[in-house]
Amino acid sequence: MALKRRLRSAQLIETTAAPSIDNAVEPPQQGECSPAQLLKASETAVEAVEDAASDDPLTKRAKLEPVTSNAVSSAKHDSKSIPFDRPAGPFTTNAPVKTPRGSRLLAYPPEAVESSPSKTGVPRPTTSTSQILDQACSHLIQAEPRLQPLIEKYPCRIFSAEGLAEEIDPFQSLCSGIMAQQVSGAAAKSIKNKFIGLFQESALEIPSTSQSFFPSPAQVAPCEVTFLRKAGLSTRKAEYIKTLAEKFSNGELTASMLVKASDEELLEKLTAVRGLGLWSVQMFACFALKRTDIFSTGMKSDGSNSDLGVQRGMAAFMGKNVKKLKANKGGKWKYMSEKEMLDSSVKFAPYRSLFMWYMWRVEDVDIAAIEEA
Repeated sequence: MALKRRLRSAQLIETTAAPSIDNAVEPPQQGECSPAQLLKASETAVEAVEDAASDDPLTKRAKLEPVTSNAVSSAKHDSKSIPFDRPAGPFTTNAPVKTPRGSRLLAYPPEAVESSPSKTGVPRPTTSTSQILDQACSHLIQAEPRLQPLIEKYPCRIFSAEGLAEEIDPFQSLCSGIMAQQVSGAAAKSIKNKFIGLFQESALEIPSTSQSFFPSPAQVAPCEVTFLRKAGLSTRKAEYIKTLAEKFSNGELTASMLVKASDEELLEKLTAVRGLGLWSVQMFACFALKRTDIFSTGMKSDGSNSDLGVQRGMAAFMGKNVKKLKANKGGKWKYMSEKEMLDSSVKFAPYRSLFMWYMWRVEDVDIAAIEEA
């Protein structure tokens, strides 16, 4: 009970300062995609894709819950409009997911909670958003009692009721991840602000609206790569974002799929998209979709290791001398082997996302950029 009270009292709602823009962005030139023209031209196409899924109970629920205009929707919508206490489970998406038309999808909409998995496409809920963090922490401590001091010291807001009430715009989140690849956090923010500015009527609007506006897939898909590059993107990243927008626009990627797919199906579907590597998709599944059983060893699709933080944290937690191991320069598995990491994580299922988060905490790894992507 003391642990529960401490966790709940520490679940504070954090705020993020509005990012600034480094330089003004040129408005679209004649012959390029203008925001007003794109928004008007894309409405019919977007409606056609979404109406095709009108028999989906999740999609029906989305149409009953308009949130905001497509032009002013955000990656993490105002959580006040989303109930803090609603059904949840460890084997599905627990975040409310925004659709291209500005409505939201929940894995467990009220009218479908008692429906069978064969009808809803998702496992039955086993808990609620107000209880899942406490249950996950209890499971971790039962599996490994030495985690208790770490859990008491670092309450995890991501899977708290407040964190689970934050609505996610999947297109914005994935785009942000692509923009952040191989650049500093400051550079990624600058690129994102400039990208937003390309779809604003005036660059002067960016400071006051960048927190509530991100272009929709239907706005981005028709744009030329040369136009997208004005945001400071490389040619390859501009191509990745354009391809991602096309897949959301034509229905190959949908909010419904992101809510209903199993973890394995989700990873397979998203890593098939150019520009989305295994590690990036795992971070999206954990921090954006709030899936509780994601565990990354840091391995990228090309075989390189993009994140030694979890590996180093696990090694330190298991009593290994990480300073000595670091000095030995043992390559991408200098602290632990991949097999050792995977085998050690099994007992923490189905809450390995939380276990992974705490392994970052062991070595005090700064993961703010990953959490905010």
